[in-house]
Amino acid sequence: MKKKQIIGLVIAVVLFIVTGVISVLTNTISRNMLQEQMSGFDFLADSYEFDPPEEDYIAVVRVEGTIQEQSGSDSLSGSGVYQHSTTLEYIDNLMDDSNNRGILLYVDSPGGTVYESEELYLKLKEYKETTGRPIWDYMAHYAASGGYMVSMAADKIYANPNTTTGSIGVIMSGYDMSGLYEKLGIRYISITSGENKDSSKMTDSQIDIYQEQVNEYYNKFVDIVAEGRKMTADDVRVLADGRTYTANQAKENGLIDEISLYDDMVDVMCEELGTYEFYEMETQTGMLSSLLLKVEKLVPKSEAQILKETAASMESGVPMYYAEQLQ
Repeated sequence: MKKKQIIGLVIAVVLFIVTGVISVLTNTISRNMLQEQMSGFDFLADSYEFDPPEEDYIAVVRVEGTIQEQSGSDSLSGSGVYQHSTTLEYIDNLMDDSNNRGILLYVDSPGGTVYESEELYLKLKEYKETTGRPIWDYMAHYAASGGYMVSMAADKIYANPNTTTGSIGVIMSGYDMSGLYEKLGIRYISITSGENKDSSKMTDSQIDIYQEQVNEYYNKFVDIVAEGRKMTADDVRVLADGRTYTANQAKENGLIDEISLYDDMVDVMCEELGTYEFYEMETQTGMLSSLLLKVEKLVPKSEAQILKETAASMESGVPMYYAEQLQ
């Protein structure tokens, strides 16, 4: 064998060994990093751990963003995302903790679905009735519609000077997309068991059916406000035409108690409840949820998919305690 061939063979063997060692080290390091990450996270889902102070404290319950059903990726979107089922569990834990002295309900929400808004309101009421502890409410940018409803569980309501609140009412909206479908060559087919099963093209009689449902939810909302603000239902109806109110207007009409900056409200609350310790829940993102969200973002959507998703969101037919925000 020639000298050059021997040298080449030796170099090849060395490279093979080095590559193998690097591969083993890389796999080992990656596995250790994965195990370290998994030790702090639930692989399948987002996790929440209740770990309050071992002394008297005030619990902060945040209602930020749209009040709606919690999805697996809610906590991945950062701040400003309301986590419904986790929040209900958090309040349940607070009820069982004797060190808890009350709740600071921080609301920055334009509202949300009827179902989740009322469920949160009732859970906060249960907390008060079960524990006898107070709830103080602070309204930030928005506390409108469903955001205002949940505030009705509070003993005292404070609002930022620039808060938008009110919007006491119900909305159920949608779009007739048939004209657009026709232009795009999309044919909509619906085979139903009754004339009112398909509401893609609303008739006057169908509008009347849904109006009755909206009125029922509206009357319930009015009763909740009347109870929470110690007003008559008739007095509330005068204010509950769907309009929003500034903080000054809300106070003049009895919809809130005080106008204050957040820190000033906190000082008053701490002084009255006799503790300056605060606690609020923290969630950790599950690895599977994170991976699925990243994959979903990487896959491009077709124009048909985008159109279908847009139509679905606009034609959901879900009744909402929600205030439309001007952009």
